[in-house]
Amino acid sequence: MKKSKGIITLIITAVLIAGLGFVAVYGIGSAHNGSARNIKRGLDLAGGVSITYQVVGDSDPSAEDMSDTVYKLQKRVEQQNYSTESQVYQEGSDRINVEIPGVSNAEEVLENLGKPGSLLFIMQYDDAGNLNYTQELMLAEDGSYEFVYTLARPLEEIEASGSVVITGTDVKSADARYYTDQLTGASEVGVDLTLTDAGAEKFAVATAKAAGKWSIGIYYDGGFISVPSVNSVINDGQAKISGGNMDYEEARQLASYIRIGGLKLELEELSSNVVGAQLGEKAIETSLYAGAIGLVLVILFMIAVYRIPGVASGLALILYVLLTLLSLNFLNLTLTLPGIAGIILSIGMAVDANVIIFARIREEIATGKTVKSSINIGFKKALSAIVDGNVTTLIAAVVLMFMGTGPVKGFAQTLALGIVLSMFTALVITKQILNALFAVGLKSEKFYGMAKERKSVDFLKRKVIFFAASCTIIVLGFVFMGVNKSVHGNTMNFGLEFSGGTTFQASMPRDYTLEEIDEQIKPAIAAVIGDNNIQATKIRESVASEDTHTISIKTRTLDDDTRKEVMEVLRSQFGVTQEVEYQNISATISKEMRSDAVVAVIIATICMLFYIWFRFKDIRFAASAVIALVHDVLVVLAFYVITRISVGNTFIACMLTIVGYSINATIVIFDRVRENLTAVGPKADVAEIVNHSITQTLTRSIYTSLTTFIMVLVLFIMGVSSIRDFALPLMAGIICGAYSSVCITGALWYVMRTKLQSSQKG
Repeated sequence: MKKSKGIITLIITAVLIAGLGFVAVYGIGSAHNGSARNIKRGLDLAGGVSITYQVVGDSDPSAEDMSDTVYKLQKRVEQQNYSTESQVYQEGSDRINVEIPGVSNAEEVLENLGKPGSLLFIMQYDDAGNLNYTQELMLAEDGSYEFVYTLARPLEEIEASGSVVITGTDVKSADARYYTDQLTGASEVGVDLTLTDAGAEKFAVATAKAAGKWSIGIYYDGGFISVPSVNSVINDGQAKISGGNMDYEEARQLASYIRIGGLKLELEELSSNVVGAQLGEKAIETSLYAGAIGLVLVILFMIAVYRIPGVASGLALILYVLLTLLSLNFLNLTLTLPGIAGIILSIGMAVDANVIIFARIREEIATGKTVKSSINIGFKKALSAIVDGNVTTLIAAVVLMFMGTGPVKGFAQTLALGIVLSMFTALVITKQILNALFAVGLKSEKFYGMAKERKSVDFLKRKVIFFAASCTIIVLGFVFMGVNKSVHGNTMNFGLEFSGGTTFQASMPRDYTLEEIDEQIKPAIAAVIGDNNIQATKIRESVASEDTHTISIKTRTLDDDTRKEVMEVLRSQFGVTQEVEYQNISATISKEMRSDAVVAVIIATICMLFYIWFRFKDIRFAASAVIALVHDVLVVLAFYVITRISVGNTFIACMLTIVGYSINATIVIFDRVRENLTAVGPKADVAEIVNHSITQTLTRSIYTSLTTFIMVLVLFIMGVSSIRDFALPLMAGIICGAYSSVCITGALWYVMRTKLQSSQKG
């Protein structure tokens, strides 16, 4: 790169930082497009709409039916493109709550979700030839004519005659889509309908009767939503509803009605409220300050250690943060407080690629190469470790994104975004800035440093001690689970999201701010129940009614005596005079959502295993990486168990972060082992190569762990209590990840390589 081009590159970098920074802070135009303030925020940061449904016609529905309905309603909310952070949970024995962040129009939400009523597929005629529904041509509001269908006799008679072909529970899925006619090439819109096995059998019998003669009307919530003709027998449970000049929006709405009509229980709206944020602006500000301070500390650290390359990485890191904020806005992703913590954490992890590159550059300089040549070779040699490590984590993120539910899906989206942007900034932006700094005259070796030859540390000599220490910690975790079960009644300190709890609604004598709720009301209740895991928010009936003084308080499940104590505190200390309403609520993370998360993690792990096997051509590398990953998860799990930190939504984010962090660190060491094996050849001393590879990457392991730890430590010191519950186990996970990558992974591979017979070549 010529000097003039270097100057231009640095000017462009400065302009980009200034321009993107202005957009991130102020936005563009009167609507502030692109600004951080326009990023969609979750219930904890921005509030939203809360809707309560009640079961119709069954005052005591089964737990299985309620759980199934909660899960399907959660899916329905996600299919409407509302936030992945939306929550659906059971309240009492026959109510379901839906909380959707970032919206303020309850009526619009109710209209989009549709009323969860009953769905019936009704044959036009019964077996005796009696008509079940009639059609009448009527004038529509727009002046056109349309057929209107109505029941010809009471629904009870129709059901008794056996004319109901299938119900909503027989429907597996319904999706709007475009079709292309194979003969004419014309395009039309319709709904793809997939039935359950039981539904497919019943539908085959019905369509055999109706084919070419009758229609089968789809009856939902008191009226017909579609009356398609039956053209042929449908035996495979796959049907298509089309025709009638249906546009895509009509098809999407029809599919939505069919999906929500598939709920096991019929629901009716009981109430809808607009709820305030669960956390105040102070909580957001402290987290952002923590991020800014952590970012400055990391940049100063990189400059102190790596000099000119540290300056390049600092500028690239600033661009990474700005690009992340703009991408969150552009992609319409929902940001929660744990999400802010995740972004702050990703800043520390984004340094990793730069550390790998700079270590390689110093190694090349140490061999006598010029600085310019060392920069080019350093980036090339670091490429495989960076790509393999990030792609492995990206595979996990993609699987979680498509298979996960709720917070798992939201976390995966943010994780995938961070991976892509960090690779781009490290491999493209950092390289351009570093070449530009070299071109403008910063060419001396003293600006870049030189790697010192280190004597290999014999890590394998202590492998038995390392394995024993890890096994001891993991076993202690399971032992403490038993102790906790006998002492506290549960193996871990499960929060509201996992175990459910009790919700109170109290009309306060005045309007308490969120800060006052955090600093006064929550501590008073925590003193009574002996638990800090409390969620509280303000409720108003509409956007206009800001002066309402009702607050909602959620705690762990309380017995009668403790509930009375909480109510007494609200009366005596805070002047509540009206009756305090309370209900027990279910976990916001249902059994099905947990099952989805577990299955997604298992599949992601398998996919990572195959990718590592494919890239390293040795299944022992893959197996060692996965075992080390499981090790880190179990150690952090033991930390949760022993310290009794609350296990909630942040627990999922924490464990998934550890998975990505662990696999990335492992790949770096394995990449160096692979390179050294190739260089030495088949007669290599495997133990020496493993020890030498770990020693070569030891600086990277320490620096990456340290920079990430700095970010999380600042977050822990400055953050609110819920963020500290996220940051503390993450710090434990960072330490564990550094330990396992240095002391466990290489030793595992060595044992497999030397002790287990294999026909494969290393």
